[in-house]
Amino acid sequence: MIRTADLIKVFRTDEVETTALSRVNLEVKNGEFVAIMGPSGCGKSTLLNIIGLLDNPSEGEYYFDGQEVGSLKERSRTLLRKGRIGFVFQSFNLIDELNVYENVELPLIYLKLKSSERKEMVEKVLTRMEINHRKNHFPQQLSGGQQQRVAIARAVVANPKLILADEPTGNLDSKNGKEVMNLLTELNREGTTIVMVTHSHHDSEYAHRVINLFDGQIISEKIKEEMGEIYCDI
Repeated sequence: MIRTADLIKVFRTDEVETTALSRVNLEVKNGEFVAIMGPSGCGKSTLLNIIGLLDNPSEGEYYFDGQEVGSLKERSRTLLRKGRIGFVFQSFNLIDELNVYENVELPLIYLKLKSSERKEMVEKVLTRMEINHRKNHFPQQLSGGQQQRVAIARAVVANPKLILADEPTGNLDSKNGKEVMNLLTELNREGTTIVMVTHSHHDSEYAHRVINLFDGQIISEKIKEEMGEIYCDI
């Protein structure tokens, strides 16, 4: 599903040039659950933004489902993202002025689905996330765990092939964090590919593969096998 070749991302201002990613080569297969780890500022979120078509690399190639997408303009990236990639963020990123139902419905409106179809899909995912009883409440009326359930519901309501999660348990206590990771694991078992950025070694244990970044480069990889774990220095 995902392949990058010598991916480079450089941020420039008038006075400073910062290399966030340096020749990153990454492959993620359909149905995988991959965790990306590393210290703050190592390029994790930058890599996730490029994978999610929110940004372009400065150099190198990025293939999504076999199509080279690293050089696409913003409008083309937006069209490709719709319905195919879902996002879950540490800060939830819910819209305060919309209630739970309306927040989850939003991606379906962008897809221009009929009202009746949207209603069926929203009700189904809210029930699955065990948050349907709060559908008329606003984000500020919910606990952190409930807000993240709503965020996951919004991410998966259109049945995307890929979910990108950026520190999905970062603002949650251990109980709610575990529930969120169980939800992501369940979605992955049903075939959704997940790429997750995390600082949590506990959360990374849910992944099939753990990739470690340092100074914008992949330095090691841990692959889970049925008989144990395989470590590989890059």
